[in-house]
Amino acid sequence: MPGSPYLDEPPRGLLTWPKLLRTAGLPAAVILGACAYHGVLLEALVVITVSMLVVNWIVR
Repeated sequence: MPGSPYLDEPPRGLLTWPKLLRTAGLPAAVILGACAYHGVLLEALVVITVSMLVVNWIVR
C-alpha cells in the first residue's frame, strides 16, 4: 500500500475501510434501499441510531 504505515500489508485482524465497506456497505445499502422503497427510511435510521448508541453505552 503506498503511503501506508505498514511495511507489506496491514496486520491480521485489523479492520480497514475497504474491508468494512465490502462487508457492511452493500448489506446496509440494500436494507436502507428497501426501507426507502417501503417508506420507512426515517424509522429505520432512528432504530439504527438508537441501537448503535445503546451498544456504545453498554461497551463503555
